[in-house]
Amino acid sequence: MDCTNAPRRLLRLVGRLATLAASLSLVCTAPAFADQLEQHNDLVNKFVNEMHADPLVADCAAHGNFVASTSTAFDHVEFPPSSFDSAHASITPWNDSFDEGKQRVKVDNIVTVEGLGIRQNGGGDAADLKFRCGYVGSQMLAFSWNDPVPPARARSGEHSQSRATSGKHRGGKGKQAATSKGAKKSTAKSSKGTSSKSSSKKAPAKKKH
Repeated sequence: MDCTNAPRRLLRLVGRLATLAASLSLVCTAPAFADQLEQHNDLVNKFVNEMHADPLVADCAAHGNFVASTSTAFDHVEFPPSSFDSAHASITPWNDSFDEGKQRVKVDNIVTVEGLGIRQNGGGDAADLKFRCGYVGSQMLAFSWNDPVPPARARSGEHSQSRATSGKHRGGKGKQAATSKGAKKSTAKSSKGTSSKSSSKKAPAKKKH
């Protein structure tokens, strides 16, 4: 009986440990998510109450600030009161796909808002950033912005492509060299065969006494 119950007890113990690990991970991530949500809501309230921004525009700006702050180029985004006027912010009825790329989700409205990207350590001039958000009702389903940092995958792809191209060129030269060597060998063999045939023809036949 003890041998039969031992695997079951072990499985129960493993299950409890897995549940405990999952609950601990949730406990660790929950405060961070709560802080981000609180900061987001504080920004939205600030933009709406102090700068008289539309709630959707304010939500898009707050999300843009969070995304830009995760970039290696920027520390945060500043939104002056002019960011929320009609010249720098808009809500466009869309009822179509957000874009033709990976975010083909259908949205009802597209919100755009502009801000100033403050670079890391305050170095350099502020960058003009434009954020684009897709909404269904009050829920954001898609987001894009003019990220000045190019994706690393594109660089690595171009690098590998240039390597492959150079390899092809090298391979072509190697084939040409091998072909020329083979041609030289065949020429030498044919010349030897011709000389031996000609010498055998010129040799006089011996007379029989």
